Amino acid sequence: MPPVLYTFRRCPYAMRARWAILVSGVEVQMQEVSLRNKPAAMLAASPKATVPVLVVSDGQVIDQSLDIMLWALGQHDPEQWLEPVGSDPKEMLELINACELDFKPYLDRYKYPTRYQSEWAPSAAASGLAEQEKAFSDLNFAKAHRFLEQLAQQLAQAPALSGQKLALADYAIVPFIRQMARHDRPRFKDSMVPALTMWMDRLLAQGSFEAVMKKPPGTSE
Repeated sequence: MPPVLYTFRRCPYAMRARWAILVSGVEVQMQEVSLRNKPAAMLAASPKATVPVLVVSDGQVIDQSLDIMLWALGQHDPEQWLEPVGSDPKEMLELINACELDFKPYLDRYKYPTRYQSEWAPSAAASGLAEQEKAFSDLNFAKAHRFLEQLAQQLAQAPALSGQKLALADYAIVPFIRQMARHDRPRFKDSMVPALTMWMDRLLAQGSFEAVMKKPPGTSE
């Protein structure tokens, strides 16, 4: 029986895990999860209770998306995602980690400010709840934008985040940039240098991404 990946189509963490698995060619059974009714087998395998979760044939559980990518590519890496040209693998992993620390928390607060209402800081210029919500969202947009500026600077020097060819960092990070862009595309486009937008669009136009995002049979999302 092949390994099982518990996934959710629109989750950026699950996207990047599925993408690496697809490109690696490793046989994995995809199980789409309803976030309102998570399967008992997934919850038993991983206490974190969030996708993605990979249960390997020998019972090993891998429940971090980057580790799933490395697992798949470690078996077969036909596009050499693990071999950046222009930087070393350690630098590539550090950039992916920076996305987790310096971008994703602010992205979440920009997109979902009401989830973090306890963090709102009322100001004289934002006295009402709607104004406070907008001020908080705008503040976190600005903080997330700093990471995007860093990426744009790198892309001004080379066509990919790790140098001369697309590699693991590009595929691991772009689902989160896509998430921000889709929240308010005009604002994203107006605030970013063309190099970053072109890089994102280039990756998302790949046939492999289209395959990764194909709706599972019987789903409406």
